[in-house]
Amino acid sequence: MPGITLNGNYYSYENLREKLFRENASAFEKTTLEFCHAWLNDQNEFTIQTSGSTGAPKSIALLRAQMEVSARQTIQALHLRSSDTSLVCLDTKYIAGQMMLVRSMVLGMNATVVEPSANPFDSIGEQQTIDFVALVPYQLENILDNTPENLNKVRCAIIGGAPVNLSLKEKVKKSACAIYATYGMTETISHIALQKMNGTDAQEYFDAFDDIDLRLDDRGCLIIKTVYLNEIITNDLVELVDKRKFKWLGRIDNVINSGGVKVIPEKVEAVFERVLIGHSISQRFFIGSLIDEKLGQRVIMIVEGAAFASDLQDQILTMASLHLTKYELPKELKFVNTFVETASGKINRFATLSMLS
Repeated sequence: MPGITLNGNYYSYENLREKLFRENASAFEKTTLEFCHAWLNDQNEFTIQTSGSTGAPKSIALLRAQMEVSARQTIQALHLRSSDTSLVCLDTKYIAGQMMLVRSMVLGMNATVVEPSANPFDSIGEQQTIDFVALVPYQLENILDNTPENLNKVRCAIIGGAPVNLSLKEKVKKSACAIYATYGMTETISHIALQKMNGTDAQEYFDAFDDIDLRLDDRGCLIIKTVYLNEIITNDLVELVDKRKFKWLGRIDNVINSGGVKVIPEKVEAVFERVLIGHSISQRFFIGSLIDEKLGQRVIMIVEGAAFASDLQDQILTMASLHLTKYELPKELKFVNTFVETASGKINRFATLSMLS
């Protein structure tokens, strides 16, 4: 009988429908079990919390029918089967974790559910068969660095929550698992597009699911129209290839106006990724700005952890300047001990920048 194995305890979907829970369940277990119970008893509307990575966290009401259509799109795109076993290792308070549960219940897959951790495979036995998993980049990197053999046994993995950086893109090419970057948000009920990152069929662009139309607004931001959602106007700057394919460029919220020139931080970050990899530097960083009397906004680079030696900073900026305009090149490097993160573990750029003000 299909069901979920949650932190080592098995619950059939039938028992979950009747709310037969362990008395001493943890907070994560209770959140997971309550959601499954509500879904299996045909609850029609679910209130989902956004992560707060691009603004203040807020609650969004989603209909069961919308969530089911979204789940079936992923099931169809990845050719998932009822005989598969999924691994749910994301926070089930948020849409990514909840939709992994929905996909499992809609299809009738067995689901292995473990509390979020850097390497979720540490929480399951080596003999456990996993066919499908959703991960954030931080988890993917930890797995590839420490137990890549575990991921090689998985048929397909989807990666979301944050962009995949250059070094991680190189690492995934060696994996036998089919790995897909995802594009989506709470408002789109998880992802609406996938990008294959490895194998002979690796893709340069995101490819949206069937029955999803894409276009740009006058800012160059993506507008999404689906059969199950109202039109969604995003703040994502993209290069639109056709009605279904696009390349993500960055967030318009992050755009910096320096001396009247618009700078897309994500474009600048891609250059510095290559430079830092060349220096074997793995510290996290992002491009932001501070108020400047002459320029309006002064582009800076914020790095997490110990400060680089001054000569190394000069080398990094010199190498990056070969690929950036004078407006895009950071005027200085700033260092903070630890980045501020959202509840879901994403870097909170604005809160981190406020530490420098």
